[in-house]
Amino acid sequence: MQDFETIYTLYSPQIFRVCMGYVNDSEQAKDLTQETFISVWKNLSSFRNESKISTWIYRIATNNCLRALEVGKRMVKTELPLHLPDIPDESPEERLRFLYRAISELEETERIIISLLLEDLPQGEIADIVGLNPGTVRVRIHRIKEKLAIKFREHGQFE
Repeated sequence: MQDFETIYTLYSPQIFRVCMGYVNDSEQAKDLTQETFISVWKNLSSFRNESKISTWIYRIATNNCLRALEVGKRMVKTELPLHLPDIPDESPEERLRFLYRAISELEETERIIISLLLEDLPQGEIADIVGLNPGTVRVRIHRIKEKLAIKFREHGQFE
């Protein structure tokens, strides 16, 4: 078993990006990443190696994100419109921001699947994390990519 510091160093950037895919807010994603690793630290001694440690950590992160989204739904909030400028040559940061916004508009399970795929997790591991069979995950990935491609085309990214 690896020590906590090694685990944190290895997985925290990936967990942050997964959380960003859920909440599309870097401060909240940092908080969720921190909550995830607090849970990992508290429960590391009880990890039973029944799955890969990365699968276990991603599962903790996704549960934290889903809980945060559920709490957020119950809170009254006013959203400010977020519009990216319609300029033909957007910077890579603007494209990344648009990608995170597009991902955050997906249904919850779709958000987790695409976020994990963007972290280069194998489809079998994604299936274990989300609790679906690999065939279903493969179909969902295809549909999610189609949805995102439509959003990018509407935004003028693929013209």
